[in-house]
Parts: sequence; structure tokens; C-alpha cells
Amino acid sequence: MQATDIGTLIIKSSDTLGGRPRIAGTRVSVQRITAWYKMRLNAEEITERMGNVTLVQVYAALTYYHANREEIEGYIAAEKADYKNSYFR
Repeated sequence: MQATDIGTLIIKSSDTLGGRPRIAGTRVSVQRITAWYKMRLNAEEITERMGNVTLVQVYAALTYYHANREEIEGYIAAEKADYKNSYFR
């Protein structure tokens, strides 16, 4: 069995999702995982509902969120503001 370098599980690249942190090899953002988590789903439930991420990847995204809460909360707030601005025009 080979060990996984957990530092490789979450990445940022300017050409994908506007540079927001995401699960490596996917277009699943930490912000999206966080949204499910804030809806009171646990990591296992998120994995089951999404179907295209592993439990390890979900835990990595949640760890990133907790370590960088201000950054992710900023993305969430900006998305809510964009939604309100476009919806209530």
C-alpha cells in the first residue's frame, strides 16, 4: 500500500473554477463540499450524494475549509451576493 501525500488532494489553478480550491482531478470545489457540510451532511453522506469523489477527498476538502475558513466563507458570500444581484434585477 502506498501512502497518499495529503498536500496533493486540494489544488488551485487559475484556469479552473476561477482559481478557487478544488479536489485534484475534478471540478469539485471546496466551496461545494462546504455547502453540503453546512446543510448538516457528514462526509459519508456527501460522498454518497456526489458519487464522483472519495471519502478521503471529502475529508481533505473539509480540512481545507476548516484551515482556511475565511477564504472559503468569502467565496460563499460572493456567490450569494452574485445570486441576489442577478435574481433581483
